[in-house]
Amino acid sequence: MSNTAPTIHCKTTLHRPAATGKAPTWTFLVLPKSASAELPARGMASVTGTLNGAPFRATLDPDGQGSHWLKVPRKLSEAAGASVGDEVTLEFAPVSEEPEPKVPPDLRKALTAAPAAKTVWAGLTPLQRRDWIQWIVSAKQAETRARRIDNACSMLAGGKRRVCCFDRSGIYSKGLSAPQAAD
Repeated sequence: MSNTAPTIHCKTTLHRPAATGKAPTWTFLVLPKSASAELPARGMASVTGTLNGAPFRATLDPDGQGSHWLKVPRKLSEAAGASVGDEVTLEFAPVSEEPEPKVPPDLRKALTAAPAAKTVWAGLTPLQRRDWIQWIVSAKQAETRARRIDNACSMLAGGKRRVCCFDRSGIYSKGLSAPQAAD
Protein backbone atom coordinates (compact mmCIF):
# COMPACT_ATOMS: atom_id res chain seq x y z
CA MET A 1 0.00 0.00 0.00
CA SER A 2 1.33 3.40 -0.93
CA ASN A 3 -0.43 5.44 1.74
CA THR A 4 1.23 7.51 4.44
CA ALA A 5 -1.65 6.79 6.85
CA PRO A 6 -0.99 3.96 9.28
CA THR A 7 -2.30 0.56 8.23
CA ILE A 8 -5.29 -0.72 10.19
CA HIS A 9 -5.36 -4.46 10.96
CA CYS A 10 -8.41 -6.45 12.05
CA LYS A 11 -10.30 -9.70 11.74
CA THR A 12 -14.01 -10.02 11.07
CA THR A 13 -16.58 -12.42 9.64
CA LEU A 14 -17.90 -12.57 6.09
CA HIS A 15 -21.72 -12.49 5.87
CA ARG A 16 -24.29 -13.09 3.13
CA PRO A 17 -27.01 -10.43 2.96
CA ALA A 18 -30.58 -11.51 3.56
CA ALA A 19 -32.22 -12.19 0.20
CA THR A 20 -34.68 -9.59 -1.03
CA GLY A 21 -35.74 -11.42 -4.16
CA LYS A 22 -32.89 -12.62 -6.35
CA ALA A 23 -30.07 -14.33 -4.44
CA PRO A 24 -27.15 -11.91 -3.95
CA THR A 25 -23.78 -12.77 -5.50
CA TRP A 26 -21.83 -10.67 -3.02
CA THR A 27 -21.01 -10.83 0.67
CA PHE A 28 -20.24 -8.19 3.25
CA LEU A 29 -18.33 -7.60 6.44
CA VAL A 30 -18.68 -5.18 9.31
CA LEU A 31 -15.51 -3.74 10.80
CA PRO A 32 -14.92 -4.10 14.52
CA LYS A 33 -15.64 -0.72 16.15
CA SER A 34 -12.01 -0.49 17.27
CA ALA A 35 -10.82 -0.67 13.63
CA SER A 36 -13.47 1.76 12.46
CA ALA A 37 -12.42 4.23 15.16
CA GLU A 38 -8.99 4.48 13.50
CA LEU A 39 -10.50 5.89 10.29
CA PRO A 40 -10.37 9.66 9.79
CA ALA A 41 -14.19 10.04 9.54
CA ARG A 42 -17.38 8.47 10.84
CA GLY A 43 -18.90 8.78 7.37
CA MET A 44 -17.84 7.04 4.17
CA ALA A 45 -14.12 6.39 3.94
CA SER A 46 -12.19 5.31 0.86
CA VAL A 47 -9.46 2.80 1.58
CA THR A 48 -6.96 0.56 -0.11
CA GLY A 49 -5.84 -2.69 1.41
CA THR A 50 -5.99 -6.47 1.41
CA LEU A 51 -8.58 -9.06 2.39
CA ASN A 52 -6.77 -12.31 3.30
CA GLY A 53 -3.92 -10.96 1.17
CA ALA A 54 -6.09 -10.14 -1.90
CA PRO A 55 -5.76 -6.44 -2.82
CA PHE A 56 -8.79 -4.14 -3.03
CA ARG A 57 -9.73 -0.47 -3.20
CA ALA A 58 -13.17 0.47 -1.94
CA THR A 59 -15.28 2.92 -0.01
CA LEU A 60 -16.38 1.78 3.43
CA ASP A 61 -19.92 2.82 4.31
CA PRO A 62 -21.04 3.75 7.83
CA ASP A 63 -23.24 1.09 9.41
CA GLY A 64 -25.33 3.47 11.52
CA GLN A 65 -23.99 1.82 14.68
CA GLY A 66 -20.68 3.68 14.98
CA SER A 67 -18.71 1.41 12.66
CA HIS A 68 -18.30 0.75 8.92
CA TRP A 69 -19.18 -2.06 6.53
CA LEU A 70 -17.75 -3.25 3.22
CA LYS A 71 -19.57 -4.85 0.30
CA VAL A 72 -17.31 -7.69 -0.87
CA PRO A 73 -17.80 -8.55 -4.55
CA ARG A 74 -17.66 -12.24 -5.49
CA LYS A 75 -14.33 -11.77 -7.32
CA LEU A 76 -12.70 -10.36 -4.19
CA SER A 77 -14.01 -13.10 -1.89
CA GLU A 78 -12.83 -15.73 -4.39
CA ALA A 79 -9.39 -14.09 -4.65
CA ALA A 80 -9.25 -14.03 -0.84
CA GLY A 81 -10.32 -17.68 -0.62
CA ALA A 82 -13.12 -16.67 1.73
CA SER A 83 -16.68 -17.94 2.07
CA VAL A 84 -19.71 -16.91 4.10
CA GLY A 85 -19.04 -17.50 7.79
CA ASP A 86 -15.24 -17.40 7.45
CA GLU A 87 -13.16 -15.13 9.62
CA VAL A 88 -11.11 -12.89 7.33
CA THR A 89 -8.06 -10.72 7.91
CA LEU A 90 -8.16 -7.12 6.75
CA GLU A 91 -5.27 -4.71 6.36
CA PHE A 92 -6.21 -1.28 5.01
CA ALA A 93 -5.47 2.42 5.13
CA PRO A 94 -7.35 5.51 4.03
CA VAL A 95 -6.46 6.69 0.53
CA SER A 96 -4.58 9.95 0.23
CA GLU A 97 -6.88 11.18 -2.56
CA GLU A 98 -10.60 10.44 -2.84
CA PRO A 99 -11.52 8.54 -6.01
CA GLU A 100 -13.99 10.03 -8.45
CA PRO A 101 -17.45 8.50 -7.82
CA LYS A 102 -19.43 6.83 -10.61
CA VAL A 103 -22.31 9.09 -11.64
CA PRO A 104 -25.57 7.19 -12.14
CA PRO A 105 -26.94 7.47 -15.71
CA ASP A 106 -30.16 9.25 -14.65
CA LEU A 107 -28.21 11.92 -12.77
CA ARG A 108 -25.71 12.29 -15.62
CA LYS A 109 -28.62 12.84 -18.06
CA ALA A 110 -30.23 15.43 -15.76
CA LEU A 111 -26.94 17.32 -15.34
CA THR A 112 -26.44 17.38 -19.11
CA ALA A 113 -29.89 18.94 -19.47
CA ALA A 114 -29.10 21.57 -16.80
CA PRO A 115 -25.91 23.44 -17.83
CA ALA A 116 -25.82 25.70 -14.75
CA ALA A 117 -26.04 22.68 -12.44
CA LYS A 118 -23.42 20.83 -14.49
CA THR A 119 -21.03 23.78 -14.14
CA VAL A 120 -21.33 23.75 -10.33
CA TRP A 121 -21.06 19.92 -10.33
CA ALA A 122 -17.77 20.15 -12.23
CA GLY A 123 -16.36 22.40 -9.50
CA LEU A 124 -17.22 20.06 -6.63
CA THR A 125 -14.72 17.82 -4.89
CA PRO A 126 -15.09 14.04 -5.35
CA LEU A 127 -16.30 13.86 -1.72
CA GLN A 128 -19.01 16.45 -2.35
CA ARG A 129 -20.12 14.64 -5.53
CA ARG A 130 -20.19 11.34 -3.61
CA ASP A 131 -22.53 12.89 -1.00
CA TRP A 132 -24.93 14.12 -3.70
CA ILE A 133 -24.89 10.69 -5.36
CA GLN A 134 -25.44 8.87 -2.07
CA TRP A 135 -28.37 11.13 -1.21
CA ILE A 136 -29.96 10.35 -4.58
CA VAL A 137 -29.35 6.57 -4.64
CA SER A 138 -30.49 6.13 -1.02
CA ALA A 139 -34.07 6.89 -2.09
CA LYS A 140 -36.21 3.79 -1.68
CA GLN A 141 -38.81 4.67 -4.33
CA ALA A 142 -38.34 5.66 -7.97
CA GLU A 143 -40.49 8.77 -7.49
CA THR A 144 -38.36 9.92 -4.57
CA ARG A 145 -35.18 9.35 -6.55
CA ALA A 146 -36.54 11.33 -9.53
CA ARG A 147 -37.59 14.16 -7.19
CA ARG A 148 -34.14 14.19 -5.57
CA ILE A 149 -32.46 14.41 -8.98
CA ASP A 150 -34.69 17.38 -9.92
CA ASN A 151 -34.00 19.02 -6.55
CA ALA A 152 -30.27 18.38 -6.88
CA CYS A 153 -30.17 20.07 -10.27
CA SER A 154 -32.12 23.06 -8.91
CA MET A 155 -29.92 23.36 -5.82
CA LEU A 156 -26.71 22.99 -7.84
CA ALA A 157 -27.90 25.55 -10.41
CA GLY A 158 -28.50 27.90 -7.47
CA GLY A 159 -24.89 27.45 -6.37
CA LYS A 160 -25.44 24.98 -3.52
CA ARG A 161 -22.37 22.78 -3.11
CA ARG A 162 -23.49 20.45 -0.30
CA VAL A 163 -26.61 18.37 0.25
CA CYS A 164 -28.80 19.76 3.02
CA CYS A 165 -29.64 17.45 5.88
CA PHE A 166 -27.54 14.51 4.66
CA ASP A 167 -26.24 12.45 7.59
CA ARG A 168 -22.87 11.06 6.42
CA SER A 169 -22.51 8.87 9.51
CA GLY A 170 -25.76 6.95 9.13
CA ILE A 171 -26.41 7.33 12.86
CA TYR A 172 -29.34 9.76 12.57
CA SER A 173 -30.72 8.55 9.25
CA LYS A 174 -30.96 4.91 8.33
CA GLY A 175 -30.29 5.72 4.66
CA LEU A 176 -26.79 4.45 5.39
CA SER A 177 -26.62 1.15 7.22
CA ALA A 178 -25.15 -2.31 6.86
CA PRO A 179 -27.34 -4.95 5.22
CA GLN A 180 -29.12 -7.51 7.34
CA ALA A 181 -27.20 -10.78 7.44
CA ALA A 182 -28.94 -13.95 6.29
CA ASP A 183 -29.50 -16.49 9.06
